[in-house]
Amino acid sequence: QRKPYLCNMFLILNDVSGGEILLVLAFVLIFFGSKSIPGLARTLGRTMRQIRDASNEIQSEIRKSGNEMKNDLNLKGIIEETAQDIKKPLDQYAQDIEEAVELKPKTSRPRPVQVARKPENTDPESEEPREPKSE
Repeated sequence: QRKPYLCNMFLILNDVSGGEILLVLAFVLIFFGSKSIPGLARTLGRTMRQIRDASNEIQSEIRKSGNEMKNDLNLKGIIEETAQDIKKPLDQYAQDIEEAVELKPKTSRPRPVQVARKPENTDPESEEPREPKSE
């Protein structure tokens, strides 16, 4: 894994020549003295480390909250459900069009079976029709 702070440092130092670096070091030595330079370097190193750690912690918290939001939203499930809701009617339309093109009758409703009924004026013992009763 590349360390971005090193890349940024090299980009800053890209415009600084060797003579300029020596001049800065000479000023630091004159202003702070040789005894306080190690303490300053230590403090500067700790500060940079704390800033880097805080930055990494913030980035990890942002990633965690982003993942939690993504899981809460369940975007993949919502997209699949919506796709199915859209696909069902389209599949039905396609099937209807195919049936119309092939001239197939729809088989969704079975035709009712007609049962032959006996006439009402028949004698149950014989199959011949009876004469209606006259009053």
